[in-house]
Amino acid sequence: MKNIILQRFLKYVKIDTQSDENSKSFPSTLKQFDLAHLLVEELKSIGMVEVCVDDKGYVMATLPANISQQVPVIGFIAHLDTSPDMPGSNVNPCIIENYNGKDILLNEELNLYLSPTEFPELNDYKGQTLIVTDGKTLLGADDKAGIAEIITAMEYLINNPNIKHGKVRIAFTPDEEIGKGVDYFDVKKFGADYAYTIDGGGIGELEYENFNAAMAKISIQGRNVHPGYAKDKMINALLVAIEINNLLPVNERPEFTSNYEGFFHLIKLEGSVEKAFMQYIIRDHDLQKFIFKKQLIEEIVKIINLRYNNIISLQIKDQYYNMREKIEPVFHIIEIAKKAMEEENIIPRIVPIRGGTDGARLSYMGLPCPNIFTGGHNFHGKMEFIPLESMLKATKVIINIVKKFSEINKCG
Repeated sequence: MKNIILQRFLKYVKIDTQSDENSKSFPSTLKQFDLAHLLVEELKSIGMVEVCVDDKGYVMATLPANISQQVPVIGFIAHLDTSPDMPGSNVNPCIIENYNGKDILLNEELNLYLSPTEFPELNDYKGQTLIVTDGKTLLGADDKAGIAEIITAMEYLINNPNIKHGKVRIAFTPDEEIGKGVDYFDVKKFGADYAYTIDGGGIGELEYENFNAAMAKISIQGRNVHPGYAKDKMINALLVAIEINNLLPVNERPEFTSNYEGFFHLIKLEGSVEKAFMQYIIRDHDLQKFIFKKQLIEEIVKIINLRYNNIISLQIKDQYYNMREKIEPVFHIIEIAKKAMEEENIIPRIVPIRGGTDGARLSYMGLPCPNIFTGGHNFHGKMEFIPLESMLKATKVIINIVKKFSEINKCG
């Protein structure tokens, strides 16, 4: 099974599926269909049924039940796209067998190393097979590892009919990396009672808490006057932007926060004296703190607007919410995932997601959907890597979850 996972993963990462946050179409890039169509054919070839891809790029398929009793329909979801943060074309993965615990040379020309000094988690994988980048692109384990793991698990169940299971649904979504992954996802068509996104990081991660998230866009209309005659006339939009940022708490920036601590993250600042634009993402696990953060930006803009006669416009849009509220009433799906890991001698690591997944939004759309590890590390960058053994474990966890749901009487 390990070699099958490896070959699938290497095939998928060679296909450029980078999404584009500036696109007005859905999916945001047509090249995501290249992988979608390949997966449709592959799913059919292994024996999945009801395999389809729609005009939005959603791939869905079914593993029919091989038992007569009524048990919950379980789903597994991963995403097709890779992050626009780092080049995703011409991915050239490198395989490090029997990793010796030392620095890994990614690119001699760039003198680029993946070092356990900077990434101490590498020490956990001595003796294992690591898949790394060539130092020029991301790897794409987020989330092509999840796709490979789900499909390999389905193939194993099909080839081993002695393993009893209920109906299983799988889906692969576009545009997750730009926050639009389930904009057109049809929960009713998917037809699962519960689902898991296979989109987490290192081995053992199990997540059912994520940030509440919002986007703030601030436009500033300054007034440009020749600097030699600017006294009492010029309004420098860039300096106004700096004033706004300086009124936000310094200790609530991403680089100073961890665990359950939220933040304001300035992700864009551009413009000139005449006009400037700022963009923030606002994050907090706690709903009341999240609301307060949004109110704080509103108050700051209000104060600065009083000073400069309403030259600033602010738009705040909520993006997703903490799924914990929707998972706690069905907490048995977390217990099942924990047991599925423990059967593979994996210690479950229940941690809050310092971000979001498709599952967060799906949970509010009526499909409770926590997140499970893929095994990858350092997503979205050239230092990304994934141990093959972790991918194998993730595949076995999926199989174990399917088996455990076959033991639940849906009508009981």
